[in-house]
Amino acid sequence: MSETEGTEATPAVRPHTGRRRNEAAHRAILDAALRLLAESDGTPVTIDAIARAAGVGKQTVYRWWPSKGAVLLDALTDRADQDVSGPDTGDLRADLRAFVSTTFEAAQRDTTAPALRTVAREAARDPHLADLMRSFTATRRTALRELLARGRERGELSADADPDLIADQVYGVFWYRFLLGHGPLDAGTAERLADSLLTGNASGNAEANTEGNTEGNRGR
Repeated sequence: MSETEGTEATPAVRPHTGRRRNEAAHRAILDAALRLLAESDGTPVTIDAIARAAGVGKQTVYRWWPSKGAVLLDALTDRADQDVSGPDTGDLRADLRAFVSTTFEAAQRDTTAPALRTVAREAARDPHLADLMRSFTATRRTALRELLARGRERGELSADADPDLIADQVYGVFWYRFLLGHGPLDAGTAERLADSLLTGNASGNAEANTEGNTEGNRGR
């Protein structure tokens, strides 16, 4: 009898799909939360509604988030992290232009704009959404401050520049135009805003480099 006779064949190992199922459920919940927030028109979004829209049980939602507000915050933050570029090219001006430009562009997408408008509008009368709004804007300000900090470490931003004031100006322009619609939020506006914020806040070396590049371009 051969060595293989009478020996059971080892069953093929099936790929573990639990991780993929969890990732798919997690993504479905975030997408459902953002969609419901956009469509709510002031009606409270509940955990039950999020679970139904995502096709999961309520306990699956609670496995990852302790509350409705935590789900909605994570959904908004996740979308912003996906859509808004936070580059580190070694050039503060280019990085700030990209950050502001993608912030403007992402907020106006059909998947995001209604949700942001709902939160901004309802925050005035719903304390939970007010907390959500503060938490979400804090995460975006932190991302911008980190970008500015990298520029300062490279010597491109003056030591006495106020990162909080710069962030206020970026998001002040954004929210004012986003909510009132009195002016565009396009790439040109983003570039002019970024350039104006760095004027007077750039370090001496950065200003000299900028002036040198400008003169070089004029001579071409």
